[in-house]
Amino acid sequence: MMETDRQGLVAGFVGQTAIKTAEKIDESMGGVLFIDEAYALTQRSIGAHGDFGDEAIQTLLKRMEDHRGQFFVFVAGYPDNMEAFLKANPGLSSRFDRILKFDDYNPEELYRIALMMLSEQQIIPTPEAEEHLKEYLAYTYNYRDRYFGNARTVRGIVLEAIKSHNLRLAALSPAQREENPPNILTLDDVRGLKMDKSDFIFNKKTIGFRRSDGASNS
Repeated sequence: MMETDRQGLVAGFVGQTAIKTAEKIDESMGGVLFIDEAYALTQRSIGAHGDFGDEAIQTLLKRMEDHRGQFFVFVAGYPDNMEAFLKANPGLSSRFDRILKFDDYNPEELYRIALMMLSEQQIIPTPEAEEHLKEYLAYTYNYRDRYFGNARTVRGIVLEAIKSHNLRLAALSPAQREENPPNILTLDDVRGLKMDKSDFIFNKKTIGFRRSDGASNS
């Protein structure tokens, strides 16, 4: 399986994109070409003098037709963006005959992923830390938006907890460190994960729309 994205297919000059895309396809013959965030091929950069994403798509469509059954193309991305991607070119939707939708992990699954990530770092949370982490993940899930990162979001939360854990240990004296096992994640290490919607990036104030209290933002 060959994995790539816009950067791996698109070049900066006319004619180079077709060559670059064809090379990736040749490497995928007999297997799978996986294009992550494929919708970026149809999104033009603001202020760009030339955008060759369409050239990559045209090359891909031609090879998919000429080499039907010789390689498999899998494109992935957020649902809304992928719907726009398939509508951006008349030939795209007819070439892809299967659409798979992966539902978000539920809170319990997110919690199990977090425990697995901590285990990989050989860090053991106390029952109190586990409970707080579980509640925070459920809270994050309930307020997720359409760009929710699933396991990627969990990884960021786990890394934040580990950073707090390391800072707490670094602030201890040598004698105190002997009394505090270095692989134990405590409640203090996860207290920074606060259930406050203002911490979420996607909860920014909108401009020019009416708020729920009847007043309009300016």
